[in-house]
Amino acid sequence: MTVDVTVVRVFTDPDERFGNPVGVIDASTVPAQQRQQIAKELAYSETVFVEPPERGATTARAHIFTPAVETGFAGLPALGAVWWLRQRGTPVRTLQLGAGVVEVDYQGDLAVIRAAGEWTPEFVIEELGSPDEIAATDPADYDDGFAHALWAWSDKEAGCVRMRVFAPELGVGEDEATGAAAIRITEHLSRDLIIIQGKGSLIYTWWSPQGWVDLGGRVVTDGITQL
Repeated sequence: MTVDVTVVRVFTDPDERFGNPVGVIDASTVPAQQRQQIAKELAYSETVFVEPPERGATTARAHIFTPAVETGFAGLPALGAVWWLRQRGTPVRTLQLGAGVVEVDYQGDLAVIRAAGEWTPEFVIEELGSPDEIAATDPADYDDGFAHALWAWSDKEAGCVRMRVFAPELGVGEDEATGAAAIRITEHLSRDLIIIQGKGSLIYTWWSPQGWVDLGGRVVTDGITQL
């Protein structure tokens, strides 16, 4: 069996640099019992298996896997899935995930989803004193079985944050860009943010007091690989 995997990078900067790769696969091409093994083999932070909408419909379904587990929600693959759907000519307004229904918007070169903070995994959120301290952090110090989101203000007035995320229990030592952690930090700070994570990935969030966070990022396609 040959499986086509569209590789997209989510949360790039305006020059299409950085971002985190996600494997996007048409769910009809892979039996459900083989999806975890494929995600492990691809070894991306997440791989998403998408059921495109029926003709005339504006809702799709998707199943998200890290290399280790299936998860009900993750922002990175959700954005990758909705971008993939638009690129194939079937843009959607909602995406059904394990955790719930995600509202979808396309704002110019940004894909945007609206999600509830309670859908995201728990992170140990730790503020450090400066972006330099974030850069100097050793991931080995956070290999304790918990997901850690370290952050510092780079420009508090403008809502700009520097962040790194370590999630070894999900099969990811350090994540280049993490939508779920961005949602958690946005809830934690209760304000809109511009987040630079990893080597330079760029994440936008918009906070709502009603418990929703809009998560946006640029997505580019890096081609198709086959398994």
